[in-house]
Amino acid sequence: MFENLSNKLEQAFKVLKGQGSISEINVAQTMKEIRKALLSADVDFKTAKSFTNTVKEKAIGQKVLTAVQPGQLLTKIMKDELTSLMGSKRSAISLDASPTIILVAGLQGSGKTTFTGKLALMLKSKKNKRPLLVACDVYRPAAIDQLGVLAEQVGVKLYQEREVKNPVDIAINAIKYAKENDNNVVIIDTAGRLAVDEKMMQEISSIKSATNPNEILFVVDAMTGQDAVNTAKSFNEILDFDGVVLTKLDGDTRGGAALTIRSVVDKPIKFIGTSEKMDGLDEFHPDRMASRILGMGDVISLVERAQQQFDEEEARKVQKKIAKNQFGFDDFLKQIKQVKKMGNMKDLVGMIPGMSKSMKDVDINDDSFKGIEAIIHSMTIFERKNPKVLDGSRRRRIAKGSGTSVVEVNQLIKQFNQMGKMMKMMQGGNQTKIMQMMQGKGGIPGMN
Repeated sequence: MFENLSNKLEQAFKVLKGQGSISEINVAQTMKEIRKALLSADVDFKTAKSFTNTVKEKAIGQKVLTAVQPGQLLTKIMKDELTSLMGSKRSAISLDASPTIILVAGLQGSGKTTFTGKLALMLKSKKNKRPLLVACDVYRPAAIDQLGVLAEQVGVKLYQEREVKNPVDIAINAIKYAKENDNNVVIIDTAGRLAVDEKMMQEISSIKSATNPNEILFVVDAMTGQDAVNTAKSFNEILDFDGVVLTKLDGDTRGGAALTIRSVVDKPIKFIGTSEKMDGLDEFHPDRMASRILGMGDVISLVERAQQQFDEEEARKVQKKIAKNQFGFDDFLKQIKQVKKMGNMKDLVGMIPGMSKSMKDVDINDDSFKGIEAIIHSMTIFERKNPKVLDGSRRRRIAKGSGTSVVEVNQLIKQFNQMGKMMKMMQGGNQTKIMQMMQGKGGIPGMN
């Protein structure tokens, strides 16, 4: 996410590296590079110029403390201004009404229908809501079918009327159905077009008037850059929507839409799509995104994702096993499954401060654990429960069975043993030894 922009901003900050103070000359040079970086990320010229001018004004004349380098000070100013540019603080959707009516709009191919499914899952699992998905795209039968598949996938109801060709009637009937069937959120998926046209705008305006939605969300594909901003402008003039949803941020996006859209339409970004998976939807936090763009990580979001997968009962069982030296490879597999549920691996690494820079040239994909899983699955039940019995001949057999090398098997067993020691120390509260282990030759398990 935003790798190109992050790398270019890092290069820009190198102008100040080694400088003892902030001067008009070195700030001007840095701002020139930052402006170039923003423009290459598809931020419009007006926004890029205004942003760099504001940062320059705040940076010049700032007294640099002995403990703070000019580069660090400028990073702090940049973070504050990026946060402000993207909306300063999180803007949550309103769910007070019963039923809460959410109208979803956007162009065809923006990820609009997929987003409605993701939103339904989020509201169901995190907010304890009972959503109803409504198919109001009367032009594409495939759109109704797609929404039906998504509804089934996330375990929510779908309202559809294939014989009715008026989306306004479908939406009104759906709200009535929701009230009768105790659905407290109605999410209306509307028809998309390849481009903004008059007919589309009239139709969605009519649905808005008839349903009086509590939230109108406009979905845009982040990969379309400035085109996304222009489309948002057109829709906002008709709909006066409440918030923006940026999809496909996990792709090779330049990020310009995220940085520009707030200042152009004066509407907050409320959600971002972080992966193709149904749980790949996050609430948008401007401060956290600013940190990630500047390579500072996003520990809070990482912890939140971990907590979502955290099973207290399972954690207690693991603790008991560690205490009794009974933690085996089957337990290790369970831990891996939980990590995989947290989302895209590259995205997770990018949340760890400093890791996005150090791992930028390393290919991390969701198949990263396949080799480890293959090795463990090649072990017998007895071997998984008793890792100490894994002698040379057993390791050679496991390597052959998993299609890996003995070296890889040895490495996994070494990392497994290190992890066991670390977990035991954590139980004993010996944080100093843990840090020493992580800084030693073994490194962090799984990152060698």
